[in-house]
Amino acid sequence: MNRTDALLDRFLAALSSSPRFGPTSRRPLAVWAHGSLAGGDYQEGRSDLDLIAVLPEPITARTVWEVAVAHARLRTEPLAGLLHCTYLTPATLSGSDRRHLTWAHGRLFRRTVTPVTRRELHTFGRVLHGGAPAELLPPVTDLELEAFVVRDQRDFWRPAVDEARLWTRDVWVDLGLTTFARAAVTLREGRLVSKREALGELPGLGAPADVVEDVRRRRYGMRPLFAGEEWLARRSGLTRDYLGPAIDGLVDKYS
Repeated sequence: MNRTDALLDRFLAALSSSPRFGPTSRRPLAVWAHGSLAGGDYQEGRSDLDLIAVLPEPITARTVWEVAVAHARLRTEPLAGLLHCTYLTPATLSGSDRRHLTWAHGRLFRRTVTPVTRRELHTFGRVLHGGAPAELLPPVTDLELEAFVVRDQRDFWRPAVDEARLWTRDVWVDLGLTTFARAAVTLREGRLVSKREALGELPGLGAPADVVEDVRRRRYGMRPLFAGEEWLARRSGLTRDYLGPAIDGLVDKYS
């Protein structure tokens, strides 16, 4: 058993052994994986473990405490810092604008389950426990998916391009480019692609070759071609100079 499967087993056991979740009638109805863990592009130690759990009862203050305890039990486990889980109930499964209890980055907060995540779950979600997404989760229409993708590029990523301080960081370059490529494919073809596939799309979309190769090498554990502060500054400029007009063009075409 690899470290990822071992952590997932311990996570499910932690939920089941909680005083609130322990009895059969109160155990999660389902636990699903989405993102790279389900989509075939998972890199152990690099990729997040993105999960959704459906609980059978309304989420109360007691539930919040038990969720925190379940995650705290895992804090010394390898990869535990990469495990993120959003908690839904049957009454809160619909509506992509609704915010749900979430554990991520070592803390509890509330966030939405976006149309992209919902479509991922329906298309290739991995069932870790209970029923399949199609049995519980309302489907996402093509119109809803496309509208969200355009809005995400326009309202989140395009303003971020103007924040120069962000783009010396690997995570912004990696996600900015791959999210744009994934958006372009979804709007053009109506399908979701992995980050690996998105990297393959970027050259054809006109992305700077050196930056794409930098992302690919870091993501897949190869030796970088470039390093140092001078490269980070150059990479930032190349990425921002590309993404600004590229996002504008995509939004204009599909709005």
